[in-house]
Amino acid sequence: MFTLNCKGRLIVVDNPLVMGILNITPDSFYSGSRFENDAAVLSQAEKMLSDGADILDIGGQSTRPRSEQITVDEELKRVIGKIELIHKKFPQAIISVDTTYARVAQESVLAGASMVNDISGGNSDADMIRITGQLNVPYICMHIKGTPQTMQEKPVYENVTKEVLDFFIHKKEQCKTAGIKDMIIDPGFGFGKTIQHNFELLKNLSVFKILENPILIGVSRKSTIYKTLGITVEEALNGTTALNTIALMNGANIIRVHDVKEAKQAVKLFAEYAK
Repeated sequence: MFTLNCKGRLIVVDNPLVMGILNITPDSFYSGSRFENDAAVLSQAEKMLSDGADILDIGGQSTRPRSEQITVDEELKRVIGKIELIHKKFPQAIISVDTTYARVAQESVLAGASMVNDISGGNSDADMIRITGQLNVPYICMHIKGTPQTMQEKPVYENVTKEVLDFFIHKKEQCKTAGIKDMIIDPGFGFGKTIQHNFELLKNLSVFKILENPILIGVSRKSTIYKTLGITVEEALNGTTALNTIALMNGANIIRVHDVKEAKQAVKLFAEYAK
């Protein structure tokens, strides 16, 4: 069991949590996750919360392979108003901001977010880990090889599980030194990994339990699923549920998804199985 202190609200992670993805972008890889106007954002936030989302993850930058990086100012324009909007309408909702910019993280927390999700693991912005420590909110530290612009250009590992584990051992010490009390680890499925690497990490997910940090996985509708099955991203919900279930059985504490209702059902069935 883990606890997460979200600006004074204590989340007890005794059963796996579901994080709903809400992208304030025009170009995220799955069109069903893109919401740009206020009405659409509020409607989707309400639906996800109604379906049982424990956390809403708000992002203004697409991180699909070869995506174009936007400026910090553009990202601020996309996300801050939307976070304020959701926080005002649903004050009890736990909001995470998905960003690699320390300034966006800082202003998002002031706007109502209470968690930082950094796909660069602190390597994109040198101030990110220090600033998050000062904000005193949980920090999701993800492993990535390269950047979204370069990560899928023939990634190579001698031992992907060992290399990702070593990365987190180093980052855990760095986060502790910066004052981060609640670090969540995300192996970064699809971020500088081949399909084979992703399945190897999924198979070995329980190895990361030795870090004694909550484990987040994000495989929702990703190419590992739809390319393996020879289908489209729009058809990848069933495959997502299958891999989420495997991840839960191997020790995942948080699953990050586009489809909250189905993920909550998987968590409920897993909880019954695990009794």
